[in-house]
Amino acid sequence: AYALAGFAKDGPGPAPARPPLPRRTLVLGGARSGKSLEAERRLAAWPEVLYVATGGTRDGDREWAARVSLHRERRPPSWRTAETCDLVPLLAEEGPPLLLDCLSLWLTDAMDRVDAWDDAAWAGGGERELRERCAELADAVRTTRRTVVAVSNEVGSGIVPATSAGRRYRDELGRLNAAVAAECEHVLLVVAGQPLPLKG
Repeated sequence: AYALAGFAKDGPGPAPARPPLPRRTLVLGGARSGKSLEAERRLAAWPEVLYVATGGTRDGDREWAARVSLHRERRPPSWRTAETCDLVPLLAEEGPPLLLDCLSLWLTDAMDRVDAWDDAAWAGGGERELRERCAELADAVRTTRRTVVAVSNEVGSGIVPATSAGRRYRDELGRLNAAVAAECEHVLLVVAGQPLPLKG
C-alpha cells in the first residue's frame, strides 16, 4: 500500500510526486564505491523508510562507530532505523520501504550462526544450513510486497583470499548476490560513485 499511496510528510494528503522506482532493487559495489549513498538516493523522496542496518554495534571500535554515525547523520530525520539481521520477518510484513544495508554483513552473521568458518562444521552440515538461510532470504525478497532497496558488496573482483574461510565467504556472497539479483527488477553496480545499470 505504501508503494502505491502518497503520504505527506506533515500529515494526511497527497505527497509530492515520486520518481518511478522498481519494487525491488539491488545495489552492488566495492568498498567506498558510493553504493550506500546511491541506495539512499533511490528512496530519498519517500517520507517514511525503515533503514535496516545489519552491521550491529562493535563495542570499543571507534572507527566503526564513526562509520555508523556518518550513515545516521545523512538519513532524513523521518526515517526509522532497525539494527537486525532478522530480515525475513521484515520482508513479510506490510509497511514503508526497506533499505537493507547490507547483505554482506547479513551473510557474515549467517555464517557465524552456522559456524561456517570452520572446515569441519562446514562439511558437517554448515554448508547445507547456510544455503537454506540464503534461499529463505531470496524467497522473502521475491514474495515481499514492500518496496526494497538492498545493498551488498561485490568482492569477487579482488585478490583471492589466503584462507579457506575467506574463499568460502567470497564464494557464498557471490551466490547470495546472484540469488537476490534474480528476484529484483533493478540491479546496479556502483563504481567510483557512478551507478551502472546491470538489469532493469
